[in-house]
Amino acid sequence: MADATIAADQLRSFIERIERLEEEKAALSSDTREVYAELKGTGFDPKIVRQIVRLRKLDTAELQEQEALLDTYKAALGMA
Repeated sequence: MADATIAADQLRSFIERIERLEEEKAALSSDTREVYAELKGTGFDPKIVRQIVRLRKLDTAELQEQEALLDTYKAALGMA
């Protein structure tokens, strides 16, 4: 019986931690939306800023590979 109580306590602890993290994630998501709204209000394009944020997460080699591939596809479609 003691093992079941310990397991239940451990499970409850995990669930409570997950719930706290989900709350923090929701708060961060709300903050991020506010920043995007603020930058849009100052004249920046949120779509482009999201692309920049995504690109900044890539390492240099990965970024160069994606840019080269994009250039190749654009050239193939007559867009270059």
